[in-house]
Amino acid sequence: MRVLIVEDERRLAEALGQIMEEQRYQADLVYDGADGLDYALSGQYDVIVLDVMLPKLDGLEVVHRLRCAHVSTPVLMLTARDEIDDKISGLDHGADDYMTKPFDSGELLARVRALTRRQGEVQGEELCVDDLTLSLTTRALTCREKSVRLGFKEFAVLRLLMSSPKAVIPKEEIISRVWGLESDAEDNNVEVYISFLRKKLSFLGSRVSIGTVRKVGYHLEVPAP
Repeated sequence: MRVLIVEDERRLAEALGQIMEEQRYQADLVYDGADGLDYALSGQYDVIVLDVMLPKLDGLEVVHRLRCAHVSTPVLMLTARDEIDDKISGLDHGADDYMTKPFDSGELLARVRALTRRQGEVQGEELCVDDLTLSLTTRALTCREKSVRLGFKEFAVLRLLMSSPKAVIPKEEIISRVWGLESDAEDNNVEVYISFLRKKLSFLGSRVSIGTVRKVGYHLEVPAP
């Protein structure tokens, strides 16, 4: 399981990371809402543990933007607040569960496990760019009447590109989001999967292509109508 922890109290974030790693979960730590949103938009996480009070972008806004971008990753919100109205606000913004600090680590893990079971029931989520549709549940990439099923890393790379279709995604960011922060993957690993995806886009006959910005990264290209 891969967990994103967004918490500005670094000692708490590191403690949460250790709790996850003791369960053999892979945990990525970020310390402000803006970075948390960027990481979460990749869709590569099974669960997001998200503090409410964060610098740059608060947790409520982060989860709201995720849901607007059709990212359905379960979100467990953490906060020192215990007022009912605050909990309702978090859930109304798109969070799936809510815990008040301080909390028991055993309960935290139980709630994380429950959220991943719930995620397995989600159906029908997809990303669309021009004539391409990517299913977030089946990893099927469809263009008009044609469809292909992507491998896990092909899916992860294309999902990242389709989540921010106008942005240039640096190779370093693709590596960290798809292979993990501690991975020894290199630029040529990314290039191999970009090549695979380009062949599949060609097979589908899509108008969408993957452009290269030399020495920077990749982005989607869609010709004008």
